[in-house]
Amino acid sequence: MNTPKRLSTSEMQVTSIRLESELKERLRDLSGDQGYQILIRKVLWDYVERHGDDRFRRCLPSEIRLTTPATAQREESCAITGQTIAPQESMLLGWTNLGEWVPLSLHSLSAPALSLYSEALEV
Repeated sequence: MNTPKRLSTSEMQVTSIRLESELKERLRDLSGDQGYQILIRKVLWDYVERHGDDRFRRCLPSEIRLTTPATAQREESCAITGQTIAPQESMLLGWTNLGEWVPLSLHSLSAPALSLYSEALEV
């Protein structure tokens, strides 16, 4: 699961939802030190990413368990960098810890690409 760039809470919009008391307590228990609101945001982003447009599926490099060479049959978007992969271009398929195959550009797991990825998260 890859959440978008971290925003400060002052940049977020307040939304009110009603939760059963038991659900709220169980979320608190599951969230540990991070807090249940952060857990809820992660769950919601995961849902959006899983049910949204596959072309925009993003993941963390640490989520990739293995890769295999492949050739793009259509335009793809690298799941780590967002870089476009053209049809017939060499690429990798990455198997995630969630049991999904995701398209990866050839150099998306290299040190320079990972450096750019982590810089983008800090912006």
